[in-house]
Amino acid sequence: MPSAADWITLGEAADILAAANVHFAPATIGGWARSGRLSSIKLGGRRYVRRGEVKALIAPPRRVGVEHVQQGLFEDLP
Repeated sequence: MPSAADWITLGEAADILAAANVHFAPATIGGWARSGRLSSIKLGGRRYVRRGEVKALIAPPRRVGVEHVQQGLFEDLP
């Protein structure tokens, strides 16, 4: 179960993104939350999103080492 510290305001989410030089208005992040792109809760008229989901938006993609690629996967390519 997520702790209370895992939920942040839309402004805090915008600040996290801005620190990574990705600029979105809190209203845009709220739209993502309302559409289901981000998990959210609404308390006292304010919307909160999960800190981990916001940070995942700016995380670099994971790379898979060649040793983990299925053998024969690319053998049919010219």
